[in-house]
Amino acid sequence: MSAAPAPHPLTVADFDFALPPELIAQHPAAERSGSRLLDGRGDVPLDRRFRELPSLLAPGDLLVFNDTRVIKARLYGRKASGGGVEALVERVLPGTHEVWAHLRASKSPRPGSRVHFAGRDGDTIAFEAEVLGRCGPDGSLFHLRLPGEPFALLERHGHVPLPPYIEHGDDADDERRYQTVFARSPGAVAAPTAALHFDADVLAALEAQGVARASVTLHVGAGTFQPVRVEQLAEHRMHSEWFELPQATVDAIARTRAAGGRVVAVGTTTLRALESAARGDRGLQAGARDTDIFITPGFAFRVVDRLLTNFHLPRSTLMMLVSAFAGHAHIRALYAHAIRERYRFFSYGDAMLLDRR
Repeated sequence: MSAAPAPHPLTVADFDFALPPELIAQHPAAERSGSRLLDGRGDVPLDRRFRELPSLLAPGDLLVFNDTRVIKARLYGRKASGGGVEALVERVLPGTHEVWAHLRASKSPRPGSRVHFAGRDGDTIAFEAEVLGRCGPDGSLFHLRLPGEPFALLERHGHVPLPPYIEHGDDADDERRYQTVFARSPGAVAAPTAALHFDADVLAALEAQGVARASVTLHVGAGTFQPVRVEQLAEHRMHSEWFELPQATVDAIARTRAAGGRVVAVGTTTLRALESAARGDRGLQAGARDTDIFITPGFAFRVVDRLLTNFHLPRSTLMMLVSAFAGHAHIRALYAHAIRERYRFFSYGDAMLLDRR
């Protein structure tokens, strides 16, 4: 008998799909928990509402949330020469007035030059930043020194960093809704979107159901929206993000495991933090560090049993992650169902519940 042919290695094209542009949610649902929930745990997808989530979990399960807080990371200004500049602060360096930022300009500013950033009105210059040089793992970011405490300056003068596929400017509703109800630790430039669906009523129902809660912090970076520009997955260089896993969460996971409960990650950012913290030989380890984990089909999951997530961009690393978790063919079938049933996609869109396969 001849040997079965080896499966072909997956390429970026295997994670592509055609999405009607009108399914890209431009605004959140009227109520956080009023979004739809695609129950993808079984072979047959089930259409539900997000507020049904507590009934889909069991007493003793553990929900792990990302408690990062989105900062007003987008700034608009001009160089000393007069050319326009748009900045997106990627990382605030602890204990300093310095940040790493993406800068868009017709010509990149040189070290030692200054950038003049406008206030919320878009006209008045609010403050100046000094360009210290290039930085980041691949030198694509700019190292800036601000004239004051970065979080305070951004809160006063910055804009909500809405994703590139949302076509309106940020407003007061975005300040409220592009933020989870339990956001605590400032530093993200993109929301952990699966958690945007939770409101006080759903959290109370989960507690009444006997579902426990724990948290991690992962400051979501702008790289989450970057397309994969190589065809072979092994050639992609993953962006880096900072995360912290508290010892209390490690202990909660151990208790859940000992009692036979399931660990449910709320969002891919939570999953990335948990699986990153379990990569070594010593098992799940508390602490703070950077991660550039790239999860693709074949990845050996150690922590997460169930994943709550929104729908992701075609050809993105997050499409690869959910395919690794729930199975490539299963994810393709679920996305085809979601498109047929007119689910709302991406950050302000609907959610999906997956079991590890």
